[in-house]
Amino acid sequence: MIEPLKARWQRDEVTLGAWCMIPSSLTAEILAKGGFDWVLVDMQHGCMGYETAVEMIRAIDLAGITPLVRVPWNEPGIVGRMLDAGAMGIVAPMINSVEAAQSLVDACRYPPLGKRSLGPVRVGARDGMGYVGAANARVAVIPMIETAEALAAVDDIAAVPGVDALFVGPFDLSFSLGLPPGDNDEKPPFDDAIARINAAARARGIATAVLSTAALAPLRSRQGFRMISVITDAPALGAAAGASLSAARAGISESSTNA
Repeated sequence: MIEPLKARWQRDEVTLGAWCMIPSSLTAEILAKGGFDWVLVDMQHGCMGYETAVEMIRAIDLAGITPLVRVPWNEPGIVGRMLDAGAMGIVAPMINSVEAAQSLVDACRYPPLGKRSLGPVRVGARDGMGYVGAANARVAVIPMIETAEALAAVDDIAAVPGVDALFVGPFDLSFSLGLPPGDNDEKPPFDDAIARINAAARARGIATAVLSTAALAPLRSRQGFRMISVITDAPALGAAAGASLSAARAGISESSTNA
């Protein structure tokens, strides 16, 4: 079995990943074979439905790396379905309170540590019945801290038993703090929020995670993040397409000029 991400975080390792918005198992497979530590299927803002997400998880499994899912909301039904499909970590948006964090833990953990229903149909086919006994220790529970309300409660959320990492959504967090949506490094409200979230996680011995880019990854690592996304499929495809077209047009123009 693949080593759980949270075991690597306990060793203070940085794990780098890719983010999937495009509803395609082929895209997920290509990214998963790129050498990342994890690939996440984004069901909150991505364009995939449940059946496609299952196939994307299977494609990530083929590459031998960790499949994660960001669920559309903190709701036990979809959390359980994605875990039964094979997700080895759940990122849940808009976790603003201890009660919401506890609800997420309950949905991700089998009794007596939670309230997850037993029915690992697809993941049981992948891992066998040994999955059930190991799931509580292996599955990562990752609430998102992305509002001023969540930031005010971050120490208490980090202290909820069963929470494995705090995920920073920089766009929504910035929006909530009165800043333009995006990465607002060197602006005190944003920098202070990043420092506070990392400090809360470190105090409780858990990790922090963030939606990011390759260019920002070194900074995020220095700040303490141990789960960092470095590429998102849709904008990466758009950027590569634009760069290729520009290069082709420049080459043709140069060739015509020299003719």
